[in-house]
Formats: sequence, structure tokens, C-alpha cells
Amino acid sequence: MRTALFPILVLGLSSALRGGEPPVAPKVPVTSLRFQESVVDPYAWLRDKTDAKVLSHLAAENAYTEAATRDLQPLRETLYKEMLGRMKQTDLSVPVRRGRFYYYTRTEEGRQYPIHCRKPAGAGDAFDPAAVEEKLLDLNELAKGAFLGLDSFEVSDDGNFLLYSTDTTGYRQYDLHLKDLRTGKVMAAIAARVTAVEWASDNRTFVYATEDAVTKRSDHIWRMTAGGKPELLYEEKDELYGVGLHRTKDGKFLVMDIDSTDTWECRYLDASKPEGAFKVMLPRQKGHKYTLDHREGLFYIRTNRDATDFRIITVPVGDPGARTWTTFVPARPGVLVGGFELFRNHAVVRERVEGLDHYRVLDFRTGAWREIPMPEAVYHVSGGLTPEYDTHEFRFRYESQVTPPSTYDYHLESGALTLLKREEVKGYDPSLYTTERVWATARDGVKVPMSVVYRKGLVRDGKAPVWLYAYGSYGVSWPAGFDANRVSLLDRGVVYVLAHIRGGGELGEAWHHEGMLMKKKTTFTDFIDCAESLVAGKWTSSDRLVIEGGSAGGLLMGAVANMRPDLFKAVHAGVPFVDVMNTMLDPTLPLTVGEYLEWGNPNEKAAYDYMRSYSPYDNLERKAYPAMLVTSSLNDSQVGFWEPAKYVARLRTLKTDKNELLLKMKLEPGGHGGASGRYDRLKDKAFEYAWMLKQMGITH
Repeated sequence: MRTALFPILVLGLSSALRGGEPPVAPKVPVTSLRFQESVVDPYAWLRDKTDAKVLSHLAAENAYTEAATRDLQPLRETLYKEMLGRMKQTDLSVPVRRGRFYYYTRTEEGRQYPIHCRKPAGAGDAFDPAAVEEKLLDLNELAKGAFLGLDSFEVSDDGNFLLYSTDTTGYRQYDLHLKDLRTGKVMAAIAARVTAVEWASDNRTFVYATEDAVTKRSDHIWRMTAGGKPELLYEEKDELYGVGLHRTKDGKFLVMDIDSTDTWECRYLDASKPEGAFKVMLPRQKGHKYTLDHREGLFYIRTNRDATDFRIITVPVGDPGARTWTTFVPARPGVLVGGFELFRNHAVVRERVEGLDHYRVLDFRTGAWREIPMPEAVYHVSGGLTPEYDTHEFRFRYESQVTPPSTYDYHLESGALTLLKREEVKGYDPSLYTTERVWATARDGVKVPMSVVYRKGLVRDGKAPVWLYAYGSYGVSWPAGFDANRVSLLDRGVVYVLAHIRGGGELGEAWHHEGMLMKKKTTFTDFIDCAESLVAGKWTSSDRLVIEGGSAGGLLMGAVANMRPDLFKAVHAGVPFVDVMNTMLDPTLPLTVGEYLEWGNPNEKAAYDYMRSYSPYDNLERKAYPAMLVTSSLNDSQVGFWEPAKYVARLRTLKTDKNELLLKMKLEPGGHGGASGRYDRLKDKAFEYAWMLKQMGITH
């Protein structure tokens, strides 16, 4: 196969380099009839990655991009060295107690991937640095090629067995492995396409979820014992739903999560009796979303029934269908009950107010609540770092746009807060930078928050370069977190802005609902209104404003570039979902059917017309566009590589400007997030930064 491709690839590369001209994709019209509309797609042929002509065209695009950006090489090298210089290459994570052991990861200079290790607990169950280390998984040894993704990593309660899953292509297709930690023996892959796994408490039995080979929808749940054969427990036939697994914090129950965009269902199984059958907690009811945990004979349910932004109720294990629910955390206006963690004597509840998460702690013995203090006005905080049920400490991760990731222990009884580790960023002085929350007024009068970070000394005269980023889909709240690489931008005078636009979840469930389905365009207009407010507020001007978004955020980039190309100097669209209609009309593609509830079902005329009106690929026009860099991966399972390839091919035939339009396609193994190795990721980031900085007029 490689021999057969070689002449074609060379031909494609040569044509791309001659005279610096971009490659021209041949037009092969494919016509389809949609609701009496005859739609012609001249680039449908680019979808087949087994076709030598497709690979040749992508290689030619890469060659053209490399030639067009040759002048960026010095800046790329400078940026790479800067970013690498801030990284503590040999490092150790904070050890986490699970049963008889403390687990941690460590990295070594020059090696791409972390090493997973553990040590036995020392005297008083404390971590003993001098204890003998047991190496569980060295991902550097597992990475036989250019890519390695690790998903599940689950140790049995007795500490004797490890279940882990790996992907070597970037397609997010994980094989499940079982390792006997007493002998070091690893079984050959025991299951394919595994999306979740959990141990039962007998230390022999585990349950796992698998996905469909074509659509990648998680649809089956299996039970298996070490050395045994898999037994099918459940098949979800409704294409709108996917299945997952978790285990309650106290270890008493295995929980099957069956979710669609707007409706969730949980089933539970006694973890000490894994041979039994899962029982339905609350039958699925359209629009009802709930999650499940357990403590001391009560099920705790986070539910949106009679509470748009959720509340938490309890029901007895012996009567889970009880008509009377006992309120644990009530619904409150303006407060999103985002989640909770249960411990033997305490509960920790995460609540979001005006886009910022807060933690409240309950002492079950006294009934007293207290809030964990946060030191900055704009920040990101996340829990889930305390696996032990019987504990006096709640561990969380804190960061802001100026404060590196920091691991804290909060003493649940005394309220004492202990900083365990702050990520070391070499040469970085946080006192030189500042972060703030500013608000834009959308065209309908709604206030949209933006998180801003910049180097102190900024003059608001409209001349500063601004990098505006957003996502705005699926109810995802994009965190205002720290990025050590971003310092290279801030030190060059760039103001970095994160727009928390509708479609995300920063301001609660309504924030998501106002930017989905037949209101999706609000996401795009919010972004435009944020950009205009930055110009009006003299943060920047349109000729120094660059924008970026990835995946669904890449759809955002394509949409706003069509709507207001004059407003932006340059665009980076990463793995962009830009061929909306062709993708959503193909139910065989990963994610499509399940996402009808997010985007709409294009087989319905009203939804088709609305989606058709904003689909970036379908709305390209003959006019001037900003400079654009489009990046993707051949093996991306979330957004097909052909979407950005087709988008660039069509835009080349329509744009009337002389601004750069570049496609950079990762042809070697890589996924939706790009490269997997930390050094490879830095190289990719250095390229993207160099290109965007050049567009802002910064070349060194």
C-alpha cells in the first residue's frame, strides 16, 4: 500500500509547492434532494481516507502550510523553548490514598508520558516517601507508536488487580486490559471499544460498557470475572441514549447511567452481589435529569424535577420509589446545584453562582454548613480527588488565569485549608499579571460574562492585541483556568479573553437552553456582541482581534466568520464541526443521532431550515474573509477530518481576499485533542501561537 501511494503523494506535494500556490481540490459534484432543495456538494469525495487521492490532497495541504509558514520557524522555536522552559519535566503528583496504598503519577525529563505508581501506606496510614515504589503502568513503554491514550484506570478494592484501557490511534477506541498486580502479568485485550469499567466489591467481578463499532454510541453493559467470559447485562436500543457506569462513593452500589441530552435514568446493583440484576431507580421521563449516590441507607438524588437548576433529595434504599422525597439541598434562584460528594460524616456540595463554583460543607453530626473560601474573584475549582469514603479531608484543585493549578486539602471538621502542591512554573511571577471579570451586553439585553487576563501595565487605548476564545455548546462551562503556555502570549502584550456565551452552562441550565436547538444562533450573536464590546471598550481594535474555538467551538468560528468577517483579523478553527448538514443527516456517523437533542433533527423541516441557515460549510459566500488556520486529525472520531478539509477546499474557491487560508492535518496517529505526548503537544501549540501572533503583527 505504501509503495502504491508514493507517486501520488509526491505529485500532490510537488504541485502544492510550485509557485507557492495552494492545492486545488477537484470538484466532483454529488447532488442530493432535501425537502425539495437540490443540494450540490462538490467535495463529498474528500470523506474517504482510504482513497489515495484524498491522502494526496491532505499531504499537499500540509506541504503548502509548511511552505507558507516557513518564516515562522524562528518564532516557533522560540515559543517551544519558552514553553518547555516553564515545564517541570521531572515531577510527582500529590499521592492519593485508596485502601492500603497511595497512588500517584510521575514524569521524567525527556519522556512523553506519565508513569503510574503506588506505595503502601506507612505508619498511621500516612504517605511514606521512603516506601518501596511499585510501578503499575509506564505509558512510555506502552506507547509503541506516535499516539497513546489512557482512559479507564481502576484498581480492585483489595489492590490486587488493575483494569485499564488504551487507544493507540486517536480514534478514542479503547481496548480493556487486566493486570495482576501481584505477578505483573497482563492479559491480552479482554474487550474492545470499552467506554467505562467498574469493579464489584468481591474483587473478582467487574462490569463494563462498550460502544457500537460504527456510531460509537455506548450501548451495551457487560459483566465478567477475571479469567471468565463476558455476559451481556443490558442493551440500550434507543439511539438517543448512551450508557455509562460509576460506583457510589461508599462502594456499596454499582450504578448504570443511561443518558440523553435532556433525559437521564439510573439503575443500581448491590456491589457485594454482582451476580444480581440492575434495578431501575426512577424510570426515564422526558425532561427529567438525575444522578445517584448513596450514604448510610439513603439514596441521594440530584434532580431537576421541580428545580430547573437542580436540587438534592433523599429516599430510603428500601423504598426508592417513595412518593415523598426528603429535601437535602433545596433549589434556590440563581444557584446551580452542580454536584455533590458524600463521606461518612460529611457532604460537600458544589454550587455555581454567576459562573463561579463554590463548595459548601455539611457536618451530618451537627447539621452545620460552612463554605470553603476562595482567594480570588475569578477562578476555577474542581473536586473528585478524594476517593476514600471514610475521611476527614476533602481534596480539591484550584487555579485561576494567573494562579497555577494548586492542590488543597480542606479539613472537614476544623475548616483548616492546606496547600499540598502548586504546579511549578519556572520563571513565572504571578504578581506581574491580573485577571478580571467583565460583562458584555448582548443584543437582547442579556449580560454575558468574560474572563480576562493580561500583563499589568496595559493601556486601554484600543491598540492591544486580543485573543478571544469561546466554546458555547452542550451546557459545558469553560473554566477560567491557568495555562503556562499562555504566558508567552501575555508577555508579548496579548490580552486573553474567554467569553462565556450562551449554549454553555456557566449561568445555569437556562444558559444552555438559550443557545441550543432553535436558539443556537444566540451562541454566535453572543460571541459577536462580546467581540464588539471589546472593541468599544478600547481593549482592542478589529485589526488586532484574533479568535479561536475548537470542535463545537470550531462551528462557532465558522459561523461568526460568515456573519461578521470584518470584525476579526484572524481565526483558528480547531477540529471544527463545520459541515453541519451532511454530518447531521448521516445517522451512521459517530454522535449524530444522539445529538439531535442538542442541534435538532434535520429530517424535520423546521429544524433543517434553521440548521441550514447557519451551517458554516453551506453558507460560505464570495466575499472577503479573515486569515484562517484550520487544524484537525485524520483519526478524529468526534469531528470527521473531511469536514475541515471540505470547508477549506470550498472557501478557497469563494474568498475574494488575499489573507492566508491554511489547513494543517495530522496524518500520523492523533485524535480530537491532537497529539498525546506532552512534547508533541507543545510543538503543535508553538506553531499555532506563532501563526496567530504573526496575524496580530507580533513576529518575535
